[in-house]
Amino acid sequence: MKEKNKYGQYFTVDPIARFMVSIIRHEKAARVLEPSCGKGVFLTALKEAGFGNVEAYEIDRTLDNPYPNVRYESFVTSPMDEYDVVIGNPPYIRWKNLETELKEELAGSPLWNRYFNSLCDYLFIFILKGIEQLSVEGELIFICTEYWMNTTNSAALRDYMMDNGYISEIYHFKEAPLFEGVCASFIIFRFVKSQERRGTISLLKYRGKGKPDYLDLVGGTCFERVVIPQFEKGRRWLLATGDQQRLLDGFEESCRLEQGDQFATPRLYRIGDVCDIGNGMVSGLDKAFRVPDVDILTPKERESVIKVLKAKDLGQYYHKSESRYFFASCRMDEDEFEKECPVICESMAPYRSELDKRYDYGKDIPYWEFVFPRNQALFERREARIFVPCKERVSNKNHFRFVLADEDYFPLQDVTGILKKRSCRESIEYLVAYLNDRRVFEWLGFNGIVKGYIVEFSEAPIASIPYRKINWDNESEVRIHEVITESVRSYIETQDPMYVDIIEEQFNRLFS
Repeated sequence: MKEKNKYGQYFTVDPIARFMVSIIRHEKAARVLEPSCGKGVFLTALKEAGFGNVEAYEIDRTLDNPYPNVRYESFVTSPMDEYDVVIGNPPYIRWKNLETELKEELAGSPLWNRYFNSLCDYLFIFILKGIEQLSVEGELIFICTEYWMNTTNSAALRDYMMDNGYISEIYHFKEAPLFEGVCASFIIFRFVKSQERRGTISLLKYRGKGKPDYLDLVGGTCFERVVIPQFEKGRRWLLATGDQQRLLDGFEESCRLEQGDQFATPRLYRIGDVCDIGNGMVSGLDKAFRVPDVDILTPKERESVIKVLKAKDLGQYYHKSESRYFFASCRMDEDEFEKECPVICESMAPYRSELDKRYDYGKDIPYWEFVFPRNQALFERREARIFVPCKERVSNKNHFRFVLADEDYFPLQDVTGILKKRSCRESIEYLVAYLNDRRVFEWLGFNGIVKGYIVEFSEAPIASIPYRKINWDNESEVRIHEVITESVRSYIETQDPMYVDIIEEQFNRLFS
């Protein structure tokens, strides 16, 4: 069994450490700190580059390296000092996964208590304390995952950074395998402590395949460079150009609620205001519940057959395939199941051992039942619904797969379902077209839950999507709604791309 990574250690490879040292702007005499030096890869890179005034901390005494300037103690409680450069690979641990000793240490940290709470991550204190110890015009160069750049829990950290300096450059590696066995989207960022404000940030997007080579990194040949606006206090940090940010701002502005109180904070309409959203049902072993042939089933068995869609079945607007699954609509004991459902019982027999080993969520689940029919009541509503894969890779396409399905389809666990609230006047066809619109694609790319090239579609990120309601007192908007509704129906029936062009044209009119 692999030992638990109690200190959030993911050791940096040599080419990355050498590259990060190469972007230091200070002279070789600069005072440098490495706050979590691990096995010493940054210390080696610093020494080879000619930096001689280096100090380092490492909490894990089991890690040996040949350098005498390492203090085997926690950086979190280390004395405050001043450095020209802080560089390294700080640990990443969510609060809930922290060891008790680390939580107690943070509880005694004045900096932690001033800026953070138990919703924050261990990484945050390394960034903030590192900046606290920088000299004027000092630079902090870290490699870490990008998730903290736009989460609510890291807002205090981001505001602190904007109060104390600016980001000069960000190297964005998306899904490049920088660490062994780790699948995440990583960045290297350079922060400068300054009272000055820089207007732009150099964003360098890694476009190579596989692990980066040092010479390619230093030469810049593996990066695509764009310029983005400097981040602002009080706002999420988006890796978007000025033009992209203006488009996103315009999109959100079109979705604002009518504001009666001029002093109130404007609020956006969201998909969550007009839709009920739920993740699909969990069988625990899909292959065991797939119905072999409906024609040979008993009447009792046919009553328990449902039509299901999995992520692989979904196209854009319509589904390309489907399956039929056995779903026990009422409780039976084993004798009753074997008597009433002999065909299903026989088809499940080869999977009996696997079915008995399913994770059962702490309940005593008979092997012929779904282990977690979550949101069952939602999906039993007799109305059309929209399905989308729970996770969608967008590296090679510029659209999502929101699908319109009839009332008798159920989503499985890799699909999320969306149904209209009764208060929503717009048609279900308008909703599916809206969710497939390029504006939603762009907005989610910067504001959704994105890991590398994977966009996640659980309840919260879907509910957060800004929503453009129709003004029913405006004849032009009502007509746009009618045309979109009819065009969606025609496209699903014919798959003629002409109707997609019409839908796009109508949304361009609506947002103009």
